[in-house]
Amino acid sequence: MAITAAQVKELRERTGAGMMECKKALVETDGDMELAIEHMRKTGLAKADKKAGRIAAEGIIVVKASDDGKRMAMVEVNCETDFVAKGDDFCNFAEGVSQRVLEKQPEDIDALLAMSYSDDDATTVADVTKGLIVKIGENISIRRLANFETTTGTLSFYKHGDSIGVAVETEGGDDSLGRDLAMHIAASRPECVSEADVSVELVEKEKEIFSAQAAESGKPAEIIEKMVEGRIKKFLKEITLLGQPFVKDPDNTIEQLLKSASATVVRFQRFEVGEGIEKKEDDFVSEVMAQVRGS
Repeated sequence: MAITAAQVKELRERTGAGMMECKKALVETDGDMELAIEHMRKTGLAKADKKAGRIAAEGIIVVKASDDGKRMAMVEVNCETDFVAKGDDFCNFAEGVSQRVLEKQPEDIDALLAMSYSDDDATTVADVTKGLIVKIGENISIRRLANFETTTGTLSFYKHGDSIGVAVETEGGDDSLGRDLAMHIAASRPECVSEADVSVELVEKEKEIFSAQAAESGKPAEIIEKMVEGRIKKFLKEITLLGQPFVKDPDNTIEQLLKSASATVVRFQRFEVGEGIEKKEDDFVSEVMAQVRGS
């Protein structure tokens, strides 16, 4: 029988599942709404998709390197609580996903979710994720990934626990230098390698802000111009890797460190669990008081 848009809409509202899953369930049950819901509950789709909207800001960063050291993968996998992030099921899943990223080097998360979880299991990464959501009872998501591959350079990484991961590609130098750079990036959070990588738009935006701040001083225009120029130079040093003082030797910048080792940084990536995600803050006192008033 033909499945109407109204039926799909109703099933979505009642289960929280995606449109395609709802339509598929209705087709398989000949449009019977209650049977479709029962089918989705049995397969875990309704339960998994209901949790997909919940905030997942905890989790772990996993970094894996190939045996020859020429390929590297870094992945952030999120869940809702720190308790689950430390569990074997979640950690094993994150390890499996990162291994798949290392092996297949998908371009993005969509490509990763669509591929099989392993060569021995045709189940997609997306379906394995949903299955784990049902088993654990929390929203779980693969948030981001980074692939590195080099033929002539060196790939290095550093992990601070499971919460911060850094991968660095260098030309010249050695493994020790690469690890020092990764540790520095973990601590100092540079946004890019050099000033050449900073967008013109960002510099102009900062100039506007600094100019407005300096104008309040009431000083002459030529003095203000020099003040803004100085602030911009300081800003660029703070956000670029080359301009930052080396954390293990603050008297030297990263640029000086690299020059002494006849090395260059090709690229780097820094992941920190949950960065940029607005976490829900529970006000337990208010919740209890609300219950007291309502009782």
